[in-house]
Amino acid sequence: MMRILYDIAIRFYWMGILVASAWNRKARMWIRGRRGWRAHLAAAFQEGDRIIWFHCASLGEFEQGRPLIEGIRKRFPGHRILLTFFSPSGYEKRKNYEGADYVMYLPLDTARNAAGMIGSLSLEMVFFIKYEFWYHYLHRLKKEAIPLYLASGSFRPDQLFFQGYGRWYRKFLECFTHIYVQHAASKKLLENAGIHSVSVAGDTRFDRVNSVVKADFSHPALEAWTRGSRVIVAGSVWEKDMQLLEYAFRELSDDIRWIIAPHEVGGGHLEHIRRHFPDAASFTESGEGVPAGTRVVIVDSIGQLSYLYRFGTLAYIGGGFGKGIHNVLEAAAYGLPVVFGPRYEKFKEAVELSALGAAFPVSHREALLSTLCQQLENPDLLKTASETARRYVAERLGSTAFIIDNVCKKYGV
Repeated sequence: MMRILYDIAIRFYWMGILVASAWNRKARMWIRGRRGWRAHLAAAFQEGDRIIWFHCASLGEFEQGRPLIEGIRKRFPGHRILLTFFSPSGYEKRKNYEGADYVMYLPLDTARNAAGMIGSLSLEMVFFIKYEFWYHYLHRLKKEAIPLYLASGSFRPDQLFFQGYGRWYRKFLECFTHIYVQHAASKKLLENAGIHSVSVAGDTRFDRVNSVVKADFSHPALEAWTRGSRVIVAGSVWEKDMQLLEYAFRELSDDIRWIIAPHEVGGGHLEHIRRHFPDAASFTESGEGVPAGTRVVIVDSIGQLSYLYRFGTLAYIGGGFGKGIHNVLEAAAYGLPVVFGPRYEKFKEAVELSALGAAFPVSHREALLSTLCQQLENPDLLKTASETARRYVAERLGSTAFIIDNVCKKYGV
């Protein structure tokens, strides 16, 4: 009965997106991106290819799984990598990712699609990153005895798996060969639910942000512009964030430099920032040098923000006045104290950094200004917060190596 209801829900979900595609761009991409997937998949791989499949819900999960993808590729150089996404925000930004041999949307979770996709490939192992529990794909992989791993899993007591009526959903978890979770609380939840093939491996995001810090990145123009200056890097900001930042910009010293990145570069977001900072220079036009007297550079290209935190003194992370803050680890990895809006409680690392004194939640513009002034005008406070942020990331490295070594033992690699 539950499977019938599940299949009905999946069909209604598909129809809802189909209807929304008439006016919603992302829904349209979701539909169009899945058309002809069988032919495209058949053309991407040849008979005899040994394939390792990674699935990520969206861009955030991809960044979380990226160290694992690249590490597995090094340990299994003779295998080919398939990478799938559920959402357009992941696929559209990483469809040309060089670490995979083929990137595609995950077809809708139906029995026919799961059997068709899995049956057409010679899969040796499969990794799902963090979550995404699709009934037909998981059960088909289990039926075919294909090793299936969940990496960087994170579970909460309020999830369906752990409710009195969640027996059917717990069967999803039984399909995994092994589950690697971020923390001991998740392991305890799973074991209490009868799932015992579980290890605490930590969060691969720490390995990812650390690799970005160590990456060979150079931008002479920004290096010259920021040299000797205090720099605030505002990442993934929304309109409400911009209102607070503009106030702080006008109140703080003119010698402070600002690097500001919107949460999206399309859809008029850059124009919104320019209304707040009309004299700002753009990142893509700063290659030859930032114009004299410029106080603000707007990041107008995708994929740069995580590298630009290296120029910062401290960071402001957007989203805290909306649905929730964006990635704080990218900034913390460089040793930047982070400031963000009030909606951060669901983000474990933000809560922990705040408790340690390396992150500072604010709820209004005066609080933002006060926090920025306190950090920028007190070198000892700034140094302590910076060292705390850097140490927080450094102490949590190694999840990727743990998972890869554990998996490779099973294959004698």
